Amino acid sequence: MVNVVEKMDNKFKFFVQDYWDIFLGIFTILLAFYFHKNGEGALATLFAAVGIGSLSLTVSELAEILSIKLQEPYGSFVLTLSAVIVEIILLYIILLQAVADPEVIKTVKGGIISAVIVDMNVLLGLAVFLGGLKFTEQEHNKETSSAYTTILFVAAIALLVPGVLSLGKHSASIIEDASIAIAILLMLFYFIILVFQTKTHTHFFKSTARSRIFRIKRKMAKENQEQTESVDDYIFEKFNKLGLIFSIFLFIAIIAFGAEVFAIDGIAQAKEHGISAGLAGLIIAIVAVAPEIVTAIKAAKNDEIQRVVNIAMGASTVSILLTVPILMALAYSSGIRFTLDFNPLEIGALILTVILAWKTTDEGHTNYFEGMSHLMFFLAFAIIAVYY
Repeated sequence: MVNVVEKMDNKFKFFVQDYWDIFLGIFTILLAFYFHKNGEGALATLFAAVGIGSLSLTVSELAEILSIKLQEPYGSFVLTLSAVIVEIILLYIILLQAVADPEVIKTVKGGIISAVIVDMNVLLGLAVFLGGLKFTEQEHNKETSSAYTTILFVAAIALLVPGVLSLGKHSASIIEDASIAIAILLMLFYFIILVFQTKTHTHFFKSTARSRIFRIKRKMAKENQEQTESVDDYIFEKFNKLGLIFSIFLFIAIIAFGAEVFAIDGIAQAKEHGISAGLAGLIIAIVAVAPEIVTAIKAAKNDEIQRVVNIAMGASTVSILLTVPILMALAYSSGIRFTLDFNPLEIGALILTVILAWKTTDEGHTNYFEGMSHLMFFLAFAIIAVYY
């Protein structure tokens, strides 16, 4: 009788560990809708953010399972792409508010840059810092970080072009044309990199083939082999490829509903409390990147710093090269004028972030001091964002 009760307790424990993100995400998004309908904008924004973060973790988990089924090099492609899907949806729904309030475009631009700043400083910094405390020094494939920092540096310089033209007092039409041209170049650059990563130089990225997600259940399975049967009951692992793709899009659709509430009430709250566009963009980025931060910390604590490098730099690369062109296309299809004339703070912080990441990863090993350097950089950026 005791064994039966113990097994039931274990099953319930693993059930909670496996599906808490789904239940929490759906429940909090429903709460967000309730508070939105009742005019409680602050609570609606808070619960929408929690729901988006929780279900984003679910999407990452399903993408991991799908990547294992697809294998390399397509596995890494799925994992990296899934990292920015929520970001694109979130920023686009916020961008739609620009029809009534053009100032919202500044928040969206801040969100684009802040996503990279958060990925490369908070995610990478926290993971490297905590991993360094536990293991003193951790090693990764320096070819991967070298390739990514080169890509990010070129992308950052490309984004500098429209801003330089705007400082030269060129006409709005010239800045718009330059922005479209840069967006096209970024998209072409992405496809070249895709060939580089999946065809000609896959050995640069082979160390990213392993799973990015460390579910608690897997760790507990290793510690207690007798509970393996209970642990392996995660329902999505039984789905085929089409089933997983459908599930991913289903959860993304739910996230989109939460993002609408987050966008409408969040923008209203930002105005009401005088939150700067820079800080608003930073908050959006943290909401979108939060699940990846959790994943990276788990990876670092398991001495998998290579996965951390891949998450931070891979997601940042896709965030610029895909998010920018896609958002521009969506903006113009919605009748919104969206140009790439980012302010000096955003471009400066982006370029300095890439340089810092290059210096902290170029030797192929990291320690807690390097992680702290990224965190210090982020805190300095956050202080400026509050008042800029």
